[in-house]
Amino acid sequence: MSAKVFIDGHAGTIGLRIRELLAGRRDIAILEVDEARRKDPSHRRALLNECDVAILCLPDDAAVEAVSWIENPNVRVIDGSTAHRVSEGWVYGLPEITPSQREAIARSKRIANPGCWPTGVSLLLRPLIDAQLLPTDQAISVHGLSGYSGGGKSMIEKWESPEHGLINLPYEVPYALTTKHKHIAEMMRYGGLVAEPQFVPAVGSFRCGMRIEIPLHASLLPESCGARDIFEEYEVRYRDERFIRVVPFEDAQKSQERTLDPRACNGTNRVELRVVAHPGGHVLLVAVLDNLGKGASGAAVQSLNLLLGFPEATGLDA
Repeated sequence: MSAKVFIDGHAGTIGLRIRELLAGRRDIAILEVDEARRKDPSHRRALLNECDVAILCLPDDAAVEAVSWIENPNVRVIDGSTAHRVSEGWVYGLPEITPSQREAIARSKRIANPGCWPTGVSLLLRPLIDAQLLPTDQAISVHGLSGYSGGGKSMIEKWESPEHGLINLPYEVPYALTTKHKHIAEMMRYGGLVAEPQFVPAVGSFRCGMRIEIPLHASLLPESCGARDIFEEYEVRYRDERFIRVVPFEDAQKSQERTLDPRACNGTNRVELRVVAHPGGHVLLVAVLDNLGKGASGAAVQSLNLLLGFPEATGLDA
């Protein structure tokens, strides 16, 4: 029999992409909300308890409420909100973050889907922390550039509206400059940091795609550690990972106008990692991913496959 999956919040940006990724699969049956009853909480509650897996594509408060409605002990949950990402009892849905994470996801009933920014940051930093190439209290700075779809429907409408004139804006727009970004705690927990990083995110005039840059000053690294050592650490850590591509070291040193296009992984579940060497021993770490792919919907489908015992890459493009 097909596994029954209910996408709560299926009309949102992430929910729509998940539906696209699951479309046509015979091993999954999508439970649909009856449009005539879509505003009836009891109808949603019933579907949440009828499914095998509930994928929540809701604001934080609504996600917490939805989880509280689940009384069926057999229902497994993948929560796409930020509500449970650092909560006890929830497993982080990034299989590549540690060697044991994939099995932990497969055996859990509560999965917190990773955020797009922390996915790239954690994949860049965690191997270096684990290998003691960086201390956990390192002063880290992170610059990120994302497409405007990362802000959901309201941001998409704003950027694509002729009224605001943002769609052809010739520069990026930094945000959260005077506030603490809600993904900081997640970056620290799964990136392996005890010191809060300085995070400067920005939005660009393109719909999807994401580039994350972490500069490492030479003084932050052990004397014997250089860019190639970091590259080799990534090579070993991610050698067998289908969805993580470590760009060959020599290729990463070559750059032209389109080399670091944040849209390079759009439409895939892939993350590309680069290690760029600078004179003086400085290093730049770069991650590129689709903020709605591996940064959201693709990650949810990857965890769904693990939960249901299906091949992990089913329905996903590397």
